[in-house]
Amino acid sequence: MTDSRLRRPSAVRTLRVGEMKVSYVPDGAMLMKPAGTPPAAVDRHWDRYGAHLNDTRRLVANTGGLLVEHGSRALLIDAGFGPRAVPEDPGHPDRGAVHGGSLPGNLALLGRAPTDIGTVAFTCLHPDRVGWARVDPPLFTRAAFVIPKAEWDHRDPAAAALESRSRLVLAGDEVFPGVHAMALPGHTGYVIASRGTRLLAFGDVLVSPLQIRHPEWSAISEADPAGAELRRRELIAELLRPDTVGFGIRFADVVFGRVLPDGPDAVWQPL
Repeated sequence: MTDSRLRRPSAVRTLRVGEMKVSYVPDGAMLMKPAGTPPAAVDRHWDRYGAHLNDTRRLVANTGGLLVEHGSRALLIDAGFGPRAVPEDPGHPDRGAVHGGSLPGNLALLGRAPTDIGTVAFTCLHPDRVGWARVDPPLFTRAAFVIPKAEWDHRDPAAAALESRSRLVLAGDEVFPGVHAMALPGHTGYVIASRGTRLLAFGDVLVSPLQIRHPEWSAISEADPAGAELRRRELIAELLRPDTVGFGIRFADVVFGRVLPDGPDAVWQPL
């Protein structure tokens, strides 16, 4: 992969999954502090991995949504950060500045209006996932909201505004033809499958392509680091299966890719 793609937010990206068209719809960018993502031990190796840092020595991540189209129907997975910006908090261990605002315009570039979206499904209820679902006046006026039950049980009070239009789902539930919820550590992912091909949208379980090669590196402080590493390894094993594509929303401008074996390790091959 080229160094420049690792240091910039993603553009609109589209691929086919069987009969379905799947597109990343950017809303904005998020910067992440490398001392926290991956952990500080990686600092010793930035001579090797420095290509992943931008000019301000931050890892570049994204906020946006994943548009899934099947004929005239459209699903959006996550709804970006919304029309606002937040500066970096020096006291936060891993998150830097974040801004949104471009999701509606990028939907238009893909030929879709917000009123075309029949369902908005969330991986979690964090602010960078529900931004455009909570604006006033509403943007997605015809959409039902799909929320993982585990997220709803531990929701922030601000999420209550979504309740009247929401239905709760469990792992394995179908949220759109060919799209099923998938249990992941700390989040819910989605499996998009059609004609023998599948795409795994894995949320924040992996936040950098570096973690494909180094699943022992965690993104945040974890109550059970060994268990979290095991679950990352399990996800990577799923991504290694034939006819499987991954979607990593945090992966700079390499959001779509395949995981390939590389000796005893694995590596992210962008599409």
